[in-house]
Amino acid sequence: MVKGLTFANPGYLFLLLVIPVLVAWYFYRRRNHTADLQVSSLEGFASVGRNLRFYVYQGLYVLRLLAIMALIIALARPQTSLSRQDVSVEGIDLVIALDVSGSMLSMDFKPDRLTAAKDVAMEFIDGRPSDRIGLVIFSGEAFTQCPLTTDHAVLKNLFRDIHSGMIDDGTALGDGLATAVNRLRGSKAVSKVIILLTDGVSNMGSLDPRSASEIAKLYGIRIYTIGIGTLGMAPYPVQTPFGIQTQMMKVDLDEPLLMEIAKATDGKYFRATNNAKLRAIYREIDKMEKSKIDVTEFRKKKEDFLPFVLFAFILLGIELLLRYAYLKNIP
Repeated sequence: MVKGLTFANPGYLFLLLVIPVLVAWYFYRRRNHTADLQVSSLEGFASVGRNLRFYVYQGLYVLRLLAIMALIIALARPQTSLSRQDVSVEGIDLVIALDVSGSMLSMDFKPDRLTAAKDVAMEFIDGRPSDRIGLVIFSGEAFTQCPLTTDHAVLKNLFRDIHSGMIDDGTALGDGLATAVNRLRGSKAVSKVIILLTDGVSNMGSLDPRSASEIAKLYGIRIYTIGIGTLGMAPYPVQTPFGIQTQMMKVDLDEPLLMEIAKATDGKYFRATNNAKLRAIYREIDKMEKSKIDVTEFRKKKEDFLPFVLFAFILLGIELLLRYAYLKNIP
């Protein structure tokens, strides 16, 4: 057996025992075959030698035997054996905790903070095909929009469904962070990361953000915090009797708290003031979070019967061409 080659139906290989029987039958039949036209002496044909047509005719049976052998091997379903390969892959478990409070509708980002945050996060997801990524959203309360998954198509669809107002307004920063920690606490990944994005001050929720960050540290989770919003004032859409109009509102962001959360977990704090800066922040996080993991990769068996089938039909085709074209006798 060829090294690295196995058979799914090895029992069919016993059919190869018929090949010696067919060879013996060929020689027996040839020796005992009675000519259609009998003559008293072959002296008149003594000077006639064996030409190419004679040897081609004898080879037809060899072609047929080879074709039968190839078909028997194909029936046994030869397969490339399971291969083992040690490789290094880059992958982490990561949860994005996204603020969806009403202030995320401010239009200092294009078209607004929430839409910009969603678009850039989805671009980030596309660049992390090996990661398990989850999504937590928070406002006045927090819940898991998507648990850790490698099905990034589903995750991105859930991102698109996010909109401000889907939960009570407010900024329950501690609850959002704790929910994200809960999604990662059972993870066995080498690297566990939370990306926390908010534009406000923690003013609701049952858990203090500092306590949540201590819990994250306990589970070996690193937190990157992103404060989103321009410096100073930002345009905000307000519903009036005359329709939606924009008013300038103060950007209220608790940067010291976000810095403290990041520092406590060996993470980093970033400030995004526009779309381009937000993309640059995600690119920087992408570069920092590259955890190489040595894994053993197994490949599935590959069916290799098709070359034997093609070989058999080619041999049969050659036999038919030689028999009915090159060796054809005209009466």
